[in-house]
Amino acid sequence: MLLEVKDLKVAYGNIEALHGISFSVDKGEIVTLIGANGAGKTSTLMSLSRLPRPEAPVVKSGDILFEGQSILHVEPHTLIQKKMLCLVPEGRHIFGNLTVEENLQMACYGRHKDPLSGARTPELYEQVYDLFPRLYERRRQRSELLSGGEQQMLAVGRALMTDCPFIMLDEPSMGLAPKLMYEMFRALKRLNIQQGMTILVVEQNAKVALDFADRGYVLATGEIIASGTSGELRENKQVKKAYLGG
Repeated sequence: MLLEVKDLKVAYGNIEALHGISFSVDKGEIVTLIGANGAGKTSTLMSLSRLPRPEAPVVKSGDILFEGQSILHVEPHTLIQKKMLCLVPEGRHIFGNLTVEENLQMACYGRHKDPLSGARTPELYEQVYDLFPRLYERRRQRSELLSGGEQQMLAVGRALMTDCPFIMLDEPSMGLAPKLMYEMFRALKRLNIQQGMTILVVEQNAKVALDFADRGYVLATGEIIASGTSGELRENKQVKKAYLGG
């Protein structure tokens, strides 16, 4: 098992956001977490990425295992440097005053200290530009001038430049026109099929998420209330009623 979350409880101050959730992601899988606003989806990804943000939740109990080893006390930059996992955050958080190419370069900073890892940089640029040709066309352009869809592509491309085999995406379809949204998911699916990339995606658009993923978990008020293959969840009466309009 690549990632295993065991009985994870996290809180914001005295408010518990996750009430002991457990789930797993195997190597090469695409897994989705779906649920309404406030379900605990973003709290889950923030806990996994270990980013020390002021608004980040605090893990109260449970464990997060990556390849069988706990990462609860691993520094966020170490997760990247050791090529473990990487987060594409909600809202993209690109550097608008930098060009597309400069944003991608930022993701390579830690790897340049490792000659073997740094040697893969040209290959990673090629991979990103092959997946998202628009980024190549706009590589000299300031990122703040990109459309919302192009900025999301850049956020994903920046994650790919870390060379981590496991990427997590928080609401990648948010604010995107349907055409660009499907273009984004098709590119990610291609990455999974051709490169074996493991993907965990948090998504409010349950239909798109289940079309994209192999398996899924449904979160509601900090608890997992359903799980299964995408096909099983599409046929689940509770899921159909709450998330698929069925």
